Amino acid sequence: MSSRGWGMLRGRPKTTSIFRSEVMSLVQLYIPSDVARFTVSQLGEMGLVEFRDLNADVSAFQRSFVSDVRRFDEIERKLRYLRLQIERSDVDVYDFLDEDFAGRSRGPRDIDEMEERINAHESRVLKLTAAYKSLQLKHLELVENKHVLEEVSSLFSEITGRQQPAVARSASIGRSGAALPGSRYDTAPLLGRTDTSSRRSIGSMDAARAGDGLDFDVEAGPSIGHDINVGFITGVISRDRISTLERVLWRSLRGNMFLNYVDIEEPIHDPKQDGPVYKSAFIVFAHGESLRDRATKIAESLGATLYHVDSSAERRQEELIDTMSRIDDLHQILENNNVARINELTSVSEQINTWFTVVRKEKATYHTLNLCNYDANRNCLIAEGWCATNDIAAVQSALHIATEDAGSNVPTVLQELRTTKEPPTFIRTNRFTDGFQSIVDAYGVPKAGEVNPGLFTCITFPFLFALMFGDLGHGFLMTLCAGLLCFYERKLVWMAKDESMRMFYSGRYIVLLMGIFSMYTGFLYNDIFSRAMGFFASGWVWPTDTGGEGVTVEATKLAHTYAIGIDPAWHHANNSLLFTNSYKMKMSIVLGVIHMTLGICLQVPNALHFKKRINIIHVFVPQIIFLFSIFGYLVFTILFKWSTDWYARDASGALTHISPPSLLNMLIYMFLSPGNVSESERMFRGQAALQTFLLLIALVCVPWMLLVKPLILRREHRKIISEGYGRISTHVRVSAEDDVMGGAVVLTEQEEMEEDDFDFADIMINQSIHTIEFCLNSISNTASYLRLWALSLAHAQLSEVLWTMIFLPTLKMSGATQPVAIMCGFSVWFSLTFGILIGMEGLSAFLHALRLHWVEFNNKFYDGTGVKFEPFSFKAILDEAEE
Repeated sequence: MSSRGWGMLRGRPKTTSIFRSEVMSLVQLYIPSDVARFTVSQLGEMGLVEFRDLNADVSAFQRSFVSDVRRFDEIERKLRYLRLQIERSDVDVYDFLDEDFAGRSRGPRDIDEMEERINAHESRVLKLTAAYKSLQLKHLELVENKHVLEEVSSLFSEITGRQQPAVARSASIGRSGAALPGSRYDTAPLLGRTDTSSRRSIGSMDAARAGDGLDFDVEAGPSIGHDINVGFITGVISRDRISTLERVLWRSLRGNMFLNYVDIEEPIHDPKQDGPVYKSAFIVFAHGESLRDRATKIAESLGATLYHVDSSAERRQEELIDTMSRIDDLHQILENNNVARINELTSVSEQINTWFTVVRKEKATYHTLNLCNYDANRNCLIAEGWCATNDIAAVQSALHIATEDAGSNVPTVLQELRTTKEPPTFIRTNRFTDGFQSIVDAYGVPKAGEVNPGLFTCITFPFLFALMFGDLGHGFLMTLCAGLLCFYERKLVWMAKDESMRMFYSGRYIVLLMGIFSMYTGFLYNDIFSRAMGFFASGWVWPTDTGGEGVTVEATKLAHTYAIGIDPAWHHANNSLLFTNSYKMKMSIVLGVIHMTLGICLQVPNALHFKKRINIIHVFVPQIIFLFSIFGYLVFTILFKWSTDWYARDASGALTHISPPSLLNMLIYMFLSPGNVSESERMFRGQAALQTFLLLIALVCVPWMLLVKPLILRREHRKIISEGYGRISTHVRVSAEDDVMGGAVVLTEQEEMEEDDFDFADIMINQSIHTIEFCLNSISNTASYLRLWALSLAHAQLSEVLWTMIFLPTLKMSGATQPVAIMCGFSVWFSLTFGILIGMEGLSAFLHALRLHWVEFNNKFYDGTGVKFEPFSFKAILDEAEE
């Protein structure tokens, strides 16, 4: 986008809030054909419009711009090929993007020139790559031939040097050439082997030659038995297949062969496998042409490469010298080819990022153009899409810029349509709120206009997490890690592209708040790595005379209390677990009821927004009364019990109250025995009457929620039918000829609500399900908040175990080994603290906090059945392509 365009489009909506989604408008665009590509490209740079598919009934292969899409698909394929060659050649890709070319509107001539350059580069790289591979294959052939000549010459020299007299052997050989029974050659092993370093041989001919009776010169031929036709084949085979070749040849030729091979020490680069391969050179001697042909086919079937080797030593030497000379020449040619290829790929690497960006943008542009209707009479494209109402002015500015860039005098016309279609949900977020909104969207996208839980999740989620994770030290470490991620977020942006690190990077602000809130709750719990902190004066004092080890003493209560949080004296008490259990259990119930009450109260703004006041009177009111009648009363008794001194005494020294009552028993007998409260469980006067009244109120709320709303809806429906009103189910497109904007005729769309049959049975069933679910969930959801107490207790106890079992013993040691022991103990303790308490326990608390929001909070008011707003945006397309 040009600089003048950005200046005009920087304005953001005047009013925006995360409390609700943006107000959306269905807009219709009348785009002249000559500016269509510029217009869609400009809108893609902004990312403000979600286009609707007006050609849903048309096949993808029959749309207007399918040829253009295929064209850029082919260009993208060529770019992928070039990038693959760059990666294989270890050429550095320049992290450079030509903003002047990729960020502005490009004309057809610019695209054609880019395509010509890409085609030219691809053609040259293809030719150089093909020539390089061909030269590599030729080089491989020469190298293997060199090894064969060297090893076969060595083998011939070895065999020739072992010539034996033939007279003794001739007396024991019959006409068939086999050893006669009883001769000393009859006892020779069938399978003879001669090992010389890595050289091995196999075959009956080898066994025969190991005797002393045959004078056999491989190069000059046999001294006797000139009728024996012995030939050989030579070649190279993969080292792991040489044993297979031995066995197959032995069995196929029935031992009438002699095989010798040697392992080639250095690996040979094989271009077919694109890597080094260890191979072995071999030679096979066999009787007769048919056996040699059979051996040839067997060797080739196992992947061997055969080479012709002359039996003359002089010719072999000449071939070896010629082969080595050709290898040197070919090596020089390969280097020159590789240099030319690297230079070509280097020039491509300087522009490949820019080309990829432009091609992806252009392809996305034509994909979007295929969603539009083409009006042949007016020579224009008609597009429809959703955008935020506050962004319409910015969209109009973009249309004006696109018209100027195209050099056209015919403007693109935009009109806002009136429609009853449910718009997509667009919630503006920033770096801070994006992570919290992702938590909500994972449960369900809010409907348009529905209260967004993301606003409250920004505070309630880290707070509920901290209640389970509360520790000042652990919270500080978590805050430190998240703070570093936030401070260096620009340098660490690569983490967003890494699949394993993306979650931590995108949720860095969530972790930051979780750490801060954990420090706050850790301060209230008076916990720092399971140790107490004495910031203020304790409200208890321990006696100076403890009475010795094993003696139980009691602390004395002072006139004042600890200023903030739990008194540190409880950390040293034997009954500290009883105290913290009772405290955190009741705290979980109180905060859980407050959290659920907030969720129920959010039904009110939803009902007001959607103009369903019936939901306030006959859904919200009975639900809040039902909840307060039971669990609101439970919260009241918890606060009453906390605020009462149950061990206070009067002037005579007698207790002014009975022992503290059990709230759990009180709540159970409130249902089992209404109107009766035992003297030991009574907290105040009139408690029995109050409990009976609250129970009756809760029972009245059940039929109120179940019946009143469906009956009122049925009455209203009958009234509408009796007055003759009905709902139109038409879908009309009207051409407003009188509405002329910029000389162009604009189409307006009129939609009425689709016919919605009223079914009282369905409404009753739905209301019954909601009523039963709410009544049962009020109990189960309240109990579910006890996880705040359970996980907080588990976290504190595990932290205590790690301290007392691992690090504390090293502090009590003495002697010269104490410093080393302290260092080792601290290392183990810190590693386990970070890995288990912060890593595993943190993940556990995160998941439990997630459940409390999804199940206990969201289901009180939140439908989450909306469709997320996904505008046509080049930035989103390029980010997805990089992933």
